[in-house]
Amino acid sequence: MNFSISRPPGTWWAQVVARTATLAWSIAIVALITPWSGAAVAQNAQDQVLLDMRDAFRKGNRRVLQTNLPHTQGHLLAPLAAYWDARLGLETASNTDIRAFLQRWEGTYYEDRLRNDWLALLGARRDWSTFLNVLPGYRMNDDRQVRCHTLHAQHATGQRLAATEVEEAQRLWLGQKEAEEACAPLIERLMSDKLVEAEVAWTRARQGAEYNRPRVVSQAVDMINPDWVSTASATQSQPEKYLDEKLTAIRHRTKELVTLALVRLAATNPSLAAEHMARARWRVQLTAEEKSAVWGAIGRAAAMGLRGEAIAWFAKGRAADMTADQLGWWVRAALRAGQWESVVKAIAAMPDSERQQPVWVYWHARALQALKTPDHAAQSRELYQGIANPHHFYGQLALEELEQSIVTPPSPAPLSAAEKRAALNNPGLQRALKAIAIGLRTEGVREWNYTTNLHTPSGMADRELLAAADLACQHEVWDRCINTSERTTREADHQQRYPMPHRAPLVKHTQAIGLDPAYVYGLIRQESRFITDARSHVGASGLMQVMPATAKWTAKKIGLTGFQPHQITDRDTNIAIGTGYLKLVLDDFEGSMPMAAAAYNAGPSRPRQWRAPGGSGPVLEGAIWAENIPFSETRDYVKRVLANTTNYAALLTGQPQSLKTRMGQVGPRTGIHDPVNTDLP
Repeated sequence: MNFSISRPPGTWWAQVVARTATLAWSIAIVALITPWSGAAVAQNAQDQVLLDMRDAFRKGNRRVLQTNLPHTQGHLLAPLAAYWDARLGLETASNTDIRAFLQRWEGTYYEDRLRNDWLALLGARRDWSTFLNVLPGYRMNDDRQVRCHTLHAQHATGQRLAATEVEEAQRLWLGQKEAEEACAPLIERLMSDKLVEAEVAWTRARQGAEYNRPRVVSQAVDMINPDWVSTASATQSQPEKYLDEKLTAIRHRTKELVTLALVRLAATNPSLAAEHMARARWRVQLTAEEKSAVWGAIGRAAAMGLRGEAIAWFAKGRAADMTADQLGWWVRAALRAGQWESVVKAIAAMPDSERQQPVWVYWHARALQALKTPDHAAQSRELYQGIANPHHFYGQLALEELEQSIVTPPSPAPLSAAEKRAALNNPGLQRALKAIAIGLRTEGVREWNYTTNLHTPSGMADRELLAAADLACQHEVWDRCINTSERTTREADHQQRYPMPHRAPLVKHTQAIGLDPAYVYGLIRQESRFITDARSHVGASGLMQVMPATAKWTAKKIGLTGFQPHQITDRDTNIAIGTGYLKLVLDDFEGSMPMAAAAYNAGPSRPRQWRAPGGSGPVLEGAIWAENIPFSETRDYVKRVLANTTNYAALLTGQPQSLKTRMGQVGPRTGIHDPVNTDLP
């Protein structure tokens, strides 16, 4: 059926009802042809019932859910409504009732979603027999907790784990940020059965100490010796006191607990931790591995503070005993200091999975070039070729090292009518678009991702992903358009990956104030994925994710009279304020795109701290400066915005582009009296 998207919903509804035989199919078609527009909510009663049920689910009000559930029969999102009810009743439901739900909604995302929740509950209850019976139907396979429960179930029921599975269990536990109750019991069981050494638990405890997660420390130490937990807590809350050699009354001053105290101290005061490490007592007491863990923590803290001592402190430990994060900061400190030998040494010590990341492949190649090692030209070229592509920051830099400009790749073959029809008729995509259209964005995004995920039976190959992305683009669901298109591996459509909604007003406005429209598009793509009513958890709003205070300040600064806070999600107002602020920031940072992007994300005061004042300090190439940004979110943000910008410039101009030129160089301010907009919010 070919309906014009300009017709009002009522007209579509009448036509669909007239042309279809069932209510369910008519709702599906209406969902698919209704364009999504921010916070728009469909005008039929069933949609409102779904929104009411969403609110009840969030509040844990199952009575409202059960009252409204019958009214969702025949609705395209009936599986979602049923899931909300089943999820709130999961802990008290019988296995028979849960299986009935799974059978009723077989093949849908919500069948697998509830199975995931049920497996997590069964694992927590240690009901291994039922767990293993339910597991074969689980398709999602992306939940670390469930995977740990799976390994636990196998081991507990006599299926001896292979060495690779034991290693996987350790990796899963060490990869968890916070203390949790799925992987930890598995490790504790494996420790009890002599399959995992206590050193793994100490490694986990040191992670908690370095990242200020005291519950992680306590959980790990409890596995080793419950009597040491209170002392371990003291090493975190008062590390200096614990390390005070004059306080002989302190119990359990073991080398492992001393290491925990030194690691915690390193995170807050690396200089003082280094002084402690110079003391003979600790040098003798600690093993080489423990001393390396402490020096790694000291070096990491110093490197994040952009301190010159970082490299010397790293060098006091053994690289092989340091974590991947510590080694990453060793590389960053070495890049900042121009010490390419240290770059090679630290990257060589990384685990294979980390060393093969594009960021470290690129810097390894650069180091080989700088050191002019034997065969460096061939080795570095091979490394560059392995990551060179226009799709990400280091891929673009690698292209330029290979003396290739960044251009828009050729478009894939046009989608056929059959390929488009398959996407249009996909039930999961239909439900996702419907959910997003009525304001259930989170739920819609989850179902969309599940439907397009390669690890599910309905997972998609490149052409299917391109068709799904095209469907999202046609409905102006830009975030799913971009994210789905980005997942192709062999065929890339840059028009999908880098869409340009609102092109005419945005280009006109940016040119009027002297901003590169490609830069603004690159920033918006990262900020909001072109969702006009996007709102972050901290209150930033609209296409350019402007904070309320920033909006008020900027509106006054650029002469936008009569501005009211509620106008911030209006497209043109948001663009005017966002671009106005970006221009002020860019001017303040002397035209440096990476510094202005960092300021837009983290506030202008921080990038000022990340460059040396008063004419002292090194002048760094922009990529090295960006790699040394202490905040991982801002570091990633700057890279993505500038890579986006380069691709948008290629699309807008049709000309080859250079990321290196946009990154430029970042050095200290030319003088301490240079003007600074200190009131920039």
